[in-house]
Formats: sequence, C-alpha cells, structure tokens
Amino acid sequence: MKGIVIVSRFWTNVFSAGRATGVTIFPFIFLRSRGLKADRILLQHERIHLQQALELAVLPFYVWYLVEFLVWFVQHGNFQQAYRSISFEKEAYDHEREMRYLQIRKCWAFFSYYKRS
Repeated sequence: MKGIVIVSRFWTNVFSAGRATGVTIFPFIFLRSRGLKADRILLQHERIHLQQALELAVLPFYVWYLVEFLVWFVQHGNFQQAYRSISFEKEAYDHEREMRYLQIRKCWAFFSYYKRS
C-alpha cells in the first residue's frame, strides 16, 4: 500500500507534538514539507507503518503503538528512547532503506521486534 501523501505542517505537529517529519494515520502519510515527498527512505518508513496498521485492522495498531510507547516511556523516562523502543518503529527503521522490503515482508514481521529494547 502506497498511502495517500499529504503535505501538512499542521497535522505533523498535531500527531507528533511537532517532533516528526512524517506521520502515518491510515491511509494517509502526512509530511511536514513538500520537499519530503522526494525522500524515498522516509516514505518507505511510513509505508511500513501502513502495512503494520493494515495487519492489525488499523485501530488496534494505534492502541498497541500508544500503549507500547507509554510502557517504554515509563521505563526509560525519555521520549526519544521510548519512541525508538516501539516494535513498529524498530522494524520500520531497520528496513526503511530496503525499497523492496514490503514485497518480501512476512505478515506480522514487527512481532519479532517486540520486547527488544
């Protein structure tokens, strides 16, 4: 799934407290600026999130994402560490440079990243 790409500083600020250049809210990928539409790595990262959300029937993905973030935030006491510890983010960061990844990715691949900090 490629997603619907929308350039909007407003929505990237709302959904990430101003911390992200891209945010995925299924089926949309919100980018902070127009120039980011050419960033293949960022788009691949966000498309991995689209696939993760699809596998979890969308709403449970966001609930799981938030719960996992909160657990890691309590453990680490640091926003960035908590964010980078989320299983969905680990998978996306590990494979964002592999442009064919989504073609070979196995269903529920993010689960292998769960509980690894």
